[in-house]
Amino acid sequence: MKKIFAVLALSLSLTANSASATTFSKIDALGPGDKIAGMDISVYQHPGGAPIDFNKMYDAGIRFIIIKGGDSIDKYDAQSLRYMTVDRKAAQAAHMYTSFYYYARLPNATDSTTIIADAKAQAQKVIWRIASLGGYNRRDLPVALDLENNCTAINTNGACFRSASPANASLWAQTWLDTLAATTGKKPFMYSYPQFLESAMSRSSALRQYPLWLARYSLDPALTTSQPNAKGVGCYADSWSNADCTTQWQIWQYTSCGIAGKYGVPGSRVDLNVFYGNNNQFLKLVHGQWQPDPTDMLPLNEATTMNIMSQTSKTTNDPVVIKVNVYRPDISPVVTGTINFTSASSVVSSGTQALTRDSSGSWTLKITGLAAGDYVGTINYVDQSGTEAPSQYPIIFTVLQGATPTPSPSKSISPKPKPAPVDSCAGQIRN
Repeated sequence: MKKIFAVLALSLSLTANSASATTFSKIDALGPGDKIAGMDISVYQHPGGAPIDFNKMYDAGIRFIIIKGGDSIDKYDAQSLRYMTVDRKAAQAAHMYTSFYYYARLPNATDSTTIIADAKAQAQKVIWRIASLGGYNRRDLPVALDLENNCTAINTNGACFRSASPANASLWAQTWLDTLAATTGKKPFMYSYPQFLESAMSRSSALRQYPLWLARYSLDPALTTSQPNAKGVGCYADSWSNADCTTQWQIWQYTSCGIAGKYGVPGSRVDLNVFYGNNNQFLKLVHGQWQPDPTDMLPLNEATTMNIMSQTSKTTNDPVVIKVNVYRPDISPVVTGTINFTSASSVVSSGTQALTRDSSGSWTLKITGLAAGDYVGTINYVDQSGTEAPSQYPIIFTVLQGATPTPSPSKSISPKPKPAPVDSCAGQIRN
């Protein structure tokens, strides 16, 4: 009889464990204002490659974590790939819900056809990335589009000289969000801050259908009177604003000055978030599991072709300007990768190179600092992720000697006093 009861007890125990593994338990609301607490992280939370202690993070009250998982610029995208998979796995093992965000850079284009094509291509990169994880699982929130910069072209000194119009920024975002939603069956989040949503994007009832992750510091989310889109007088008017000057947000990033060590994060500071709703509302966002079909899977070392669309070289006073397109086998633009110029001679300089991403698979390369002479070399397409195969295109150009500028008389310059250190966390909550 004891043996029968022992077997029955073991059976019930296994059944209970199986049920707990496939059902959701109540999510503790341990953040400010008794809200569900979250955090977002990137490569900067791994200084020197240090790992994050997600168990300590969970014990400190965090219940969801949003990990940077992609970027429109290749070198930053590679940084994201380094930690996305391991952090997601470790966070879920510590019983937290996860998501990842994609930092978007808008194309240097003004025609709607190019803007839509670029948004779809960048969305495809994210679909590939979710597919590489095996699709969404039971602890995944939808991904987020991080759009907080509308600059499309910069000078060689790093200053922005061209920005997307509100209509074009909104068209790009709408296309990206719609593409992800149609493929995965989950509405992605839109992440930004109130000033950007008001001034850099058009108001749209279609955008409003997507959940909003809003960044706004210096306000305490524990206070019921705090509204993240409030101004000194009135509020920011954007696609998610309500008639009573509140805003329709789901996640609020309320500080960038969380005490990192408290949460098991290396370094000194970290972004903290709260979820707006209750346990059931949170789980509604998690509900549903998307599994990729073969067409969603990331290509591996896919063949590419390159075209030089135009090239201009004048004198040593002017940049060499080369426009390049790179294509996949179906003649659609590549989604990942970048380009550069390499001189065929190891003793001849390849100059100082500045790159503008005009749209997916389309770049403008400017080369300065070249001496007068004839140049032979290659334009190279490379993809650090290994999605697309490298390709090259031979190129020849001549740089003539430009006029030598007359030097200005030198002036004695008094040393400037060192500026006082700025506290970037001044006025922010330091939880």
